[in-house]
Amino acid sequence: MNVLLLRALIALIPISMLLTWSVTIFVKARTVGATLQLVGAASLLVMVLTHVAEAVHAWPSLGWGEAHSIGHYVDLSSAMLGIALVSVGLVVRALRRRGSRRNA
Repeated sequence: MNVLLLRALIALIPISMLLTWSVTIFVKARTVGATLQLVGAASLLVMVLTHVAEAVHAWPSLGWGEAHSIGHYVDLSSAMLGIALVSVGLVVRALRRRGSRRNA
């Protein structure tokens, strides 16, 4: 088995767990924080699937794994967006919970 594919599949486990958790939170409370967290988790899933596509050499015309290729920029932008949105979503949810506890 390809080492890159193995690493991508291993990374798929926590990202899938994060996505499942984010969907559950979004279904329970459709808030801005939950939405941001869900979109961020989906972006991280795109990043992992980009690595899987790179490992199995899918769509070689996209230049997966090569610097300055569209595959590289899809991977990079989805990783940055995912980390940012999950972080902001968690902070927004925490601040909202903290505010609701003060008002109670």
